[in-house]
Amino acid sequence: MRKLNIALIGYGFMGRAHSNAWRQVRSFFDVPFEPVLKIICGRDETAVSKVAVKFGWQEYSTSWEEVVARRDVDLIDICSPGHTHAPIAVAAAQAKKIIFCEKPLANTLGEAEEMLAAARANNCLHMICHNYRRAPAVSLARELISGGHIGDIYHYRGTYLQDWLVDPNFAAVWRLDKAKAGSGALGDLFSHSTDLARYLVGEITEVSALLKTFITERPMPGGQGVAKVDVDDAALSIVKFENGAIGTIEATRYATGRKNYNRFEINGSRGSVAFNLERMNELELYINEGPESGFKTIQVTNKAHPYIKGWWPPGHIIGYEHTFTHTVLDLLKAVDEQRLPTPNFEDGVKNQRVLDAVERSAQSQRWESV
Repeated sequence: MRKLNIALIGYGFMGRAHSNAWRQVRSFFDVPFEPVLKIICGRDETAVSKVAVKFGWQEYSTSWEEVVARRDVDLIDICSPGHTHAPIAVAAAQAKKIIFCEKPLANTLGEAEEMLAAARANNCLHMICHNYRRAPAVSLARELISGGHIGDIYHYRGTYLQDWLVDPNFAAVWRLDKAKAGSGALGDLFSHSTDLARYLVGEITEVSALLKTFITERPMPGGQGVAKVDVDDAALSIVKFENGAIGTIEATRYATGRKNYNRFEINGSRGSVAFNLERMNELELYINEGPESGFKTIQVTNKAHPYIKGWWPPGHIIGYEHTFTHTVLDLLKAVDEQRLPTPNFEDGVKNQRVLDAVERSAQSQRWESV
């Protein structure tokens, strides 16, 4: 079997999720390449070396520049903080690598456009990791909507709620630093709901938005002083879609009691679909067929459902990590066929345009075009 040498930049939460996906995909699916875990990269040598051993990476490095330049690396997987995405991706494009990047694509619209331009100029295959598209229930929702089963779309309601910042003594991690993260809940969570809205309903054309920071100072890690919080804690927006649908998107890290509540409901002229990531093997479906109609819950674990044939018998549920495995599976297939996978940097730029419009609207307190 042909081999594809993978280099992973970043070893934290997302780095571990991606490492697991590269390890698992060949064990459960027929793939055109054997992904070779060639090298993992991170700034802390002690930490990155431990992750390399744990997940089976052949080598580790503390220099992404060195890794990107290596001739024995085919694909660069970017899982580092947002402010590093653009320089790594541009360098990877110039080195003619395949590029796989975590969301949001960049910290600013300008950076995202630069990444896309570099990938296009160097004829590189590129993909952004919006893994929730590949939850089987979400893929099924897409099939139902595209097939006209719920009719013309009227409403999209997306919410992504977490509560890990409710404690005011929680330390000022990098996600609370605009220079590194670009934004707060907007880029971290709102971007997921934006991508799902575009994937399921269509392009967003206008937004009216509000951003809010509840706690403006937090203790430094280790208790050495305090740091200013200069990112949003919550983001809210009314959105208009190109096809005439309307919607709301809400994201916060202050929804006390909510841990990873990524939910959407879509209402159409003939029916509705609803999904909640915390119950990710289920899709709620309503088809208007008269007075006896009602919502039903589909357990999306049958062989006919998207991606499930690679896993377990019906009713044996899958989890969060499997969405990453499905994503790298589709990436490998696209590489084999030399076609652009989806979502890609073009989607990343379109998503970034929505986030940029949200920030502009929050500042102007007016409707802003995307």
